[in-house]
Amino acid sequence: MAKKVGLFAGIFLIVVGIVLAGLFNVGLSATNEMEFCTSCHSMQVNLREYKETIHYKNHSGVRATCSDCHVPQQFVPKMVAKVLAAKDVYHEIMGTIDTQEKYDEYRWHMATAVWQKMKASNSRECRNCHAFDQMALDDQSRMARKKHSAAPDNGDTCIDCHKGIAHEEPDEPDDWDEDNVHEHWSVMIANWFAHIE
Repeated sequence: MAKKVGLFAGIFLIVVGIVLAGLFNVGLSATNEMEFCTSCHSMQVNLREYKETIHYKNHSGVRATCSDCHVPQQFVPKMVAKVLAAKDVYHEIMGTIDTQEKYDEYRWHMATAVWQKMKASNSRECRNCHAFDQMALDDQSRMARKKHSAAPDNGDTCIDCHKGIAHEEPDEPDDWDEDNVHEHWSVMIANWFAHIE
């Protein structure tokens, strides 16, 4: 009798584990949808800009969405990114960037934090779609061909040159101190996990 109870309990726990893992995966996938990412009022600025870029509409019909650029595919970095995204929810609730004026005031800091995270991961999310060794350099302009062919040897990565590719590149404030962004806790944590593949 005890063996049967143990067997049924084991099967029950396995089924519950599978169901919970499935629900977790569905929830995680839902938070990667563009509709979810842009549901906050403050993200409408980003959405309007993004819709004017080649990542949104292009001749090939391939669209890179928010999560393609901002959420790692690898599990541990993805979980770290999801936890750190709580700051975005906090700022939405607190109204930190709920108007165009407030958004513009914080824009350089937000952009720089993202650029630093991308630099630390060697533009990992960009490289999910773009790879230096897969580029048809002959089809590129002379300048692009020169930069792309030299980039790997120079230690350059996508974000070094393509900061304004999906959103408008903000102007650097006169009083900007780059150490500010390096000291921000979310950037430090993301930089630390950026190297985990």
